[in-house]
Amino acid sequence: MSKFMNEKYCRLEAYTPGEQPQDKKYIKLNTNESPYPPSQGVLDAVNTDAVSLLNLYPDPECKNLRRTIAEQYTVEEKNVFVGNGSDDILNFAFMAFCGKDSPAAFPDISYGFYKVYAELHAIPFTEIPLNGKLEVCVRDYIGINKNIFIANPNAPTGLTLSLDDISRICESNKNNIVVIDEAYVDFGAESSVNLTKKFDNLITVMTYSKSRSMAGARLGFAIANEEIIKDLEKIKYSTNPYSINRLTNLAGIAALKDNSYYVENCKKIIEAREYTKVELQKLGFELTDSKSNFIFTKNSNIDGEMLYKKLKEKGILVRHFSKDRIKDYVRITVGTKEQMDALLAAIKTVI
Repeated sequence: MSKFMNEKYCRLEAYTPGEQPQDKKYIKLNTNESPYPPSQGVLDAVNTDAVSLLNLYPDPECKNLRRTIAEQYTVEEKNVFVGNGSDDILNFAFMAFCGKDSPAAFPDISYGFYKVYAELHAIPFTEIPLNGKLEVCVRDYIGINKNIFIANPNAPTGLTLSLDDISRICESNKNNIVVIDEAYVDFGAESSVNLTKKFDNLITVMTYSKSRSMAGARLGFAIANEEIIKDLEKIKYSTNPYSINRLTNLAGIAALKDNSYYVENCKKIIEAREYTKVELQKLGFELTDSKSNFIFTKNSNIDGEMLYKKLKEKGILVRHFSKDRIKDYVRITVGTKEQMDALLAAIKTVI
């Protein structure tokens, strides 16, 4: 750290993204990307004459993209906000709605960026422990009068809340924002989008990175009350109004038009997930009932860090977290059936 670093950031513990090693070719099951490429419509869209217009700024309002998202989710265009990945939107939500007198709350085991954003913006926060089954306990969020951030399904556990649970949280915290981060919703959870029509304090955040095979394009969106969208727009226009580049804009529209392709891919990922869960249980593994595109598992015969290292030696990347309560687990992204068979074969030799 240089001597010029702003003192208020010196103790900031930055988010650690999943490793992206370049030393050799791996079966990459560590960052929850889709194993399937974007649809042909997306590839065609980014290879059109629009490439020749990269000398011009993109539409800062992303009107066509927002209109297409609104049609897909049966909301109004005024209820849609788009950002440079869902991370961008989450960051804006912390900036717009949290502060010294408006603290945040989120699970102690969840997406690591929530804590990073709170510390980055000097926001008081509470980490609410998951229960003994690693579940988000709804009663811990009832009437807490804090801005709430919950991933549903949660990461890295893959466990979900029902729409009734989310409604109870929103109803009991009417003077605070409730952000439901639905990065993995398309793999088995219920979306809270329709609840945004009932609760003016609910923000549903989604991403193109997982189920729509566009992690490299950086595109996310939020659906919420019109006034909340205006608040997010204010933050966007105070930082980077051109955050969605011209090609990503076109890709986002094309992906929604090819929705059936992605629905089919999600079905294949769910099938591979359930198949792998059964096979891991046969090998003595314990698992959460993940409804995401990853599996969260442990085996009493080998600790999580050792399993991660042994699999890496065999050319397979999974994710290990060092937090005490989950250090025995690894998180395994669900790939193709062939990739999961390769994983299982490697695990058999390791254990």
